[in-house]
Amino acid sequence: MNSCVDFKSDIFKPFLSDDAQVNPGRLGAELAWWLSRELAQKGVETSYPQYEDWGWYLEYVADDNEYWLCCGNVDGEDSLWRVYLDCKAKGFWGRNKAPVEGAFRLLGALAEILSATEGISDVRWQAGESA
Repeated sequence: MNSCVDFKSDIFKPFLSDDAQVNPGRLGAELAWWLSRELAQKGVETSYPQYEDWGWYLEYVADDNEYWLCCGNVDGEDSLWRVYLDCKAKGFWGRNKAPVEGAFRLLGALAEILSATEGISDVRWQAGESA
C-alpha cells in the first residue's frame, strides 16, 4: 500500500506570518489540526498535532506499534502538501520498525477524507518516505 500522498489545496494556508511558523517556509499546522479532527470523526484517534523542525505530525498507535502521520508543505510551495507515514522503531538503532500493515486503517481513512473534501485536488499516492 502506498503511504505517501501529495495534493493541492488552498484550504491550509497559514493565517499567521512566516515568523510564527516552526521554521521559515515550513507550513502544516492548519493541515495537521484539520486532519486530527477529520480522522477522529472517522473513528481513527491520533494525538493532537505535534511539531518538529521539518513540520508537523500526528501520533497513531495500533497494537503496540507507533506511527507518525507527517504533514507539511512541499518545499517552496504554499498550496502543495505532503502527508506520509513514518513507521517508528521499537528498539534502538531503528530496528523492529512497526509494520505498515498496522496503519492500514489510518491510511484508508486518510484516503477517504482527501477524496471527499472539496477544495483538495490532484491527489497522488506513492511509496512512503520511510514506511
